[in-house]
Amino acid sequence: MALEVTGEYTLPLQRETVWWHLNDPAFLQRCIPGCESFERLSENEFAVVTKLTVGPVSARFKGKVILQNIDAPRGYTLVGEGEGGLAGFAKGNAMVTLVEVAEGTHLSYRAEAQIGGKIAQLGQRLIAGAAKKIADRFFANCADALVYR
Repeated sequence: MALEVTGEYTLPLQRETVWWHLNDPAFLQRCIPGCESFERLSENEFAVVTKLTVGPVSARFKGKVILQNIDAPRGYTLVGEGEGGLAGFAKGNAMVTLVEVAEGTHLSYRAEAQIGGKIAQLGQRLIAGAAKKIADRFFANCADALVYR
Protein backbone atom coordinates (compact mmCIF):
# COMPACT_ATOMS: atom_id res chain seq x y z
CA MET A 1 0.00 0.00 0.00
CA ALA A 2 1.44 3.39 -1.00
CA LEU A 3 0.76 6.65 0.84
CA GLU A 4 1.64 10.32 0.34
CA VAL A 5 1.69 12.99 3.04
CA THR A 6 2.56 16.70 2.77
CA GLY A 7 2.85 19.56 5.22
CA GLU A 8 4.51 22.86 5.99
CA TYR A 9 5.57 25.04 8.91
CA THR A 10 6.99 28.53 9.30
CA LEU A 11 9.64 28.71 12.00
CA PRO A 12 10.90 31.98 13.55
CA LEU A 13 14.54 30.93 13.12
CA GLN A 14 17.28 31.39 10.55
CA ARG A 15 17.50 28.66 7.93
CA GLU A 16 21.04 27.68 8.99
CA THR A 17 19.81 27.06 12.57
CA VAL A 18 16.95 24.88 11.35
CA TRP A 19 19.31 23.04 9.00
CA TRP A 20 21.82 22.34 11.77
CA HIS A 21 19.14 20.82 14.00
CA LEU A 22 17.67 18.70 11.20
CA ASN A 23 21.11 17.09 10.88
CA ASP A 24 21.62 16.45 14.61
CA PRO A 25 20.93 12.80 15.61
CA ALA A 26 19.92 13.71 19.18
CA PHE A 27 17.47 16.30 17.89
CA LEU A 28 15.98 13.89 15.36
CA GLN A 29 15.59 11.19 18.03
CA ARG A 30 13.64 13.62 20.23
CA CYS A 31 11.34 14.50 17.34
CA ILE A 32 10.54 11.08 15.83
CA PRO A 33 7.36 9.76 17.47
CA GLY A 34 8.10 6.63 19.50
CA CYS A 35 11.83 6.74 18.73
CA GLU A 36 13.80 4.60 21.16
CA SER A 37 17.22 4.95 19.54
CA PHE A 38 18.83 6.89 16.70
CA GLU A 39 22.49 6.01 16.20
CA ARG A 40 24.90 7.28 13.56
CA LEU A 41 26.33 4.51 11.35
CA SER A 42 28.14 6.84 8.94
CA GLU A 43 28.05 10.51 8.01
CA ASN A 44 24.56 10.26 6.47
CA GLU A 45 23.24 6.89 7.67
CA PHE A 46 21.54 6.06 10.97
CA ALA A 47 20.17 2.97 12.72
CA VAL A 48 16.72 3.63 14.18
CA VAL A 49 14.39 1.79 16.54
CA THR A 50 10.85 3.16 16.81
CA LYS A 51 7.74 1.85 18.49
CA LEU A 52 4.55 2.66 16.59
CA THR A 53 0.89 1.91 17.11
CA VAL A 54 -1.57 1.96 14.23
CA GLY A 55 -5.09 1.02 15.23
CA PRO A 56 -4.90 -2.31 17.08
CA VAL A 57 -1.36 -3.10 15.82
CA SER A 58 1.64 -2.05 17.89
CA ALA A 59 5.16 -2.94 16.82
CA ARG A 60 8.80 -2.03 17.27
CA PHE A 61 10.34 -1.18 13.92
CA LYS A 62 14.09 -1.54 13.45
CA GLY A 63 15.64 0.01 10.40
CA LYS A 64 17.79 2.67 8.80
CA VAL A 65 17.46 6.31 7.82
CA ILE A 66 19.73 7.74 5.14
CA LEU A 67 20.08 11.43 4.24
CA GLN A 68 20.29 11.86 0.47
CA ASN A 69 20.17 14.68 -2.10
CA ILE A 70 21.74 16.98 0.46
CA ASP A 71 21.62 20.63 -0.60
CA ALA A 72 22.76 22.48 2.54
CA PRO A 73 21.02 24.49 3.91
CA ARG A 74 18.09 24.22 1.46
CA GLY A 75 16.99 20.66 2.15
CA TYR A 76 17.47 16.95 1.73
CA THR A 77 15.65 13.69 1.33
CA LEU A 78 15.23 11.35 4.29
CA VAL A 79 15.04 7.75 3.08
CA GLY A 80 14.03 5.10 5.57
CA GLU A 81 13.02 1.49 5.90
CA GLY A 82 12.09 -0.64 8.84
CA GLU A 83 10.94 -4.13 9.79
CA GLY A 84 8.31 -4.64 12.44
CA GLY A 85 8.31 -8.42 12.70
CA LEU A 86 4.84 -9.90 12.26
CA ALA A 87 3.37 -6.39 11.95
CA GLY A 88 5.10 -5.94 8.60
CA PHE A 89 7.43 -3.43 7.05
CA ALA A 90 7.53 0.24 6.16
CA LYS A 91 9.76 2.12 3.76
CA GLY A 92 9.62 5.56 2.33
CA ASN A 93 11.15 8.95 1.88
CA ALA A 94 10.49 12.55 2.82
CA MET A 95 11.74 15.48 0.78
CA VAL A 96 12.37 18.38 3.18
CA THR A 97 12.75 21.92 1.83
CA LEU A 98 13.85 24.99 3.78
CA VAL A 99 13.20 28.46 2.34
CA GLU A 100 14.14 31.79 3.91
CA VAL A 101 11.10 34.00 4.50
CA ALA A 102 10.57 37.29 6.34
CA GLU A 103 9.31 35.40 9.42
CA GLY A 104 12.35 33.06 9.49
CA THR A 105 12.30 29.72 7.70
CA HIS A 106 9.52 27.99 5.80
CA LEU A 107 9.83 24.19 6.14
CA SER A 108 7.81 22.02 3.76
CA TYR A 109 7.82 18.28 3.25
CA ARG A 110 6.41 15.68 0.91
CA ALA A 111 6.61 12.12 2.20
CA GLU A 112 5.84 8.88 0.41
CA ALA A 113 5.62 5.54 2.16
CA GLN A 114 4.96 1.93 1.34
CA ILE A 115 3.81 -0.56 3.92
CA GLY A 116 3.18 -4.27 3.86
CA GLY A 117 2.28 -7.15 6.12
CA LYS A 118 -0.29 -7.23 8.91
CA ILE A 119 -0.28 -3.47 9.35
CA ALA A 120 -1.25 -2.98 5.69
CA GLN A 121 -4.37 -5.11 6.24
CA LEU A 122 -5.91 -2.48 8.51
CA GLY A 123 -7.29 -0.56 5.58
CA GLN A 124 -6.09 2.41 3.59
CA ARG A 125 -8.13 5.04 5.43
CA LEU A 126 -6.78 4.03 8.86
CA ILE A 127 -3.22 3.71 7.55
CA ALA A 128 -3.34 7.02 5.67
CA GLY A 129 -4.64 8.78 8.78
CA ALA A 130 -1.93 7.22 10.94
CA ALA A 131 0.82 8.08 8.44
CA LYS A 132 -0.35 11.69 8.26
CA LYS A 133 -0.50 11.86 12.06
CA ILE A 134 3.03 10.43 12.46
CA ALA A 135 4.54 12.76 9.84
CA ASP A 136 2.72 15.79 11.27
CA ARG A 137 3.79 14.83 14.81
CA PHE A 138 7.44 14.57 13.71
CA PHE A 139 7.49 17.99 12.06
CA ALA A 140 5.38 19.54 14.85
CA ASN A 141 7.88 18.10 17.36
CA CYS A 142 10.69 19.65 15.30
CA ALA A 143 8.94 23.02 15.23
CA ASP A 144 8.24 22.91 18.98
CA ALA A 145 11.79 21.85 19.82
CA LEU A 146 13.25 24.60 17.65
CA VAL A 147 10.96 27.37 18.84
CA TYR A 148 10.88 26.41 22.54
CA ARG A 149 14.41 25.03 22.92
